[in-house]
Amino acid sequence: MTGRRAVDGREAIGRLVAAAGGLSRGVAFMEVCGTHTVNAFRSGLHSLTPGNVRLLSGPGCPVCVTAQGEIDRMISLAGRGGVTVCTYGDLLRVPGSGGTLEEARSRGADVRIIYSTLDAVAAARKAPEREVVLAAVGFETTTPATAVAIRTAAGEGLDNFSVLASHKLVIPAMHALLRGGKVAIDGFLCPGHVAIMLGADAFGPIVAEYGLPCVIAGFEDVQIAAGLARLTELAATGVAALENQYPQAVTAKGNEVARRMVAEVFEPADVVWRGLGMLAGSGLAIREEYGAWDAAKRFELGESHNREPAGCRCGEVITGRCVPSDCGLFGESCTPTHPVGPCMVSAEGTCGAWFRYGSGRKAAGR
Repeated sequence: MTGRRAVDGREAIGRLVAAAGGLSRGVAFMEVCGTHTVNAFRSGLHSLTPGNVRLLSGPGCPVCVTAQGEIDRMISLAGRGGVTVCTYGDLLRVPGSGGTLEEARSRGADVRIIYSTLDAVAAARKAPEREVVLAAVGFETTTPATAVAIRTAAGEGLDNFSVLASHKLVIPAMHALLRGGKVAIDGFLCPGHVAIMLGADAFGPIVAEYGLPCVIAGFEDVQIAAGLARLTELAATGVAALENQYPQAVTAKGNEVARRMVAEVFEPADVVWRGLGMLAGSGLAIREEYGAWDAAKRFELGESHNREPAGCRCGEVITGRCVPSDCGLFGESCTPTHPVGPCMVSAEGTCGAWFRYGSGRKAAGR
């Protein structure tokens, strides 16, 4: 299905229920997009799905998958004299082993919230006496903006600007989830934003190698419901196919211009994911040609240590191995006001969505 016909929510749920009736066993589909995660909870989709269909939360929240050691590096940089750390708002309250960026700011560190990577470049222009570091996290969707910032700084010769890059690639994580065998996955609800960059065809190898359906969906509640219905229809008929249900934004080949720019500035790297560990070629490192703007090299940051907060099961939550209520900290010592792990902090975090939209708890946890 790749048509542009308007999606009707009641029709989508009807299709989902009908297809579930044709299943020979229970199935579990995983979304790997934080916006899908939150909107599914917000709309009550979990409570509307039949009992033999489950929607699992995957590693689709970029803040949540950022390893603990990377958070510690950001906080460490903020504590250095003469350094300004610029980042997006979600990262401010993510706990590291020695506090948060927000707490560092309360102690006098210069930590700034930005809305564009070029805001960090502008900060470097305005304060040539300070080292301005962009703490950049995200998947394929946000990486081009980081590449633009590095190229801009290089073009202007801004030698007081650098980037601490923690960018990751979604598809290697999908492979790792399937190869790990720790959670049964019968298909993927693929991320629309990432697919805009990569193109629908990028998900083809998942279908071919594992024989599982993949459906690319938009972010409105009815689009998510329609994507889940289509996955269930494919599973019920035993068809492994890749389908793009977001053709108004996603093409077969994606944004090739943006990908070329990213490839100019970054190269594949082995990186650590929260919940998945070290994954070969699953991240991006700044190329040697742009090494002068690599904060890890500039500040000679050593190897990071990735110790999870005691009792926190965020890594299991974002890999579908448990639900938030399985964690002994959830709703007790870990709340949106006093978070222990990033899944409770981020606007795209599963624990935060679970906490805010309680109507989905019973259905998602069955």
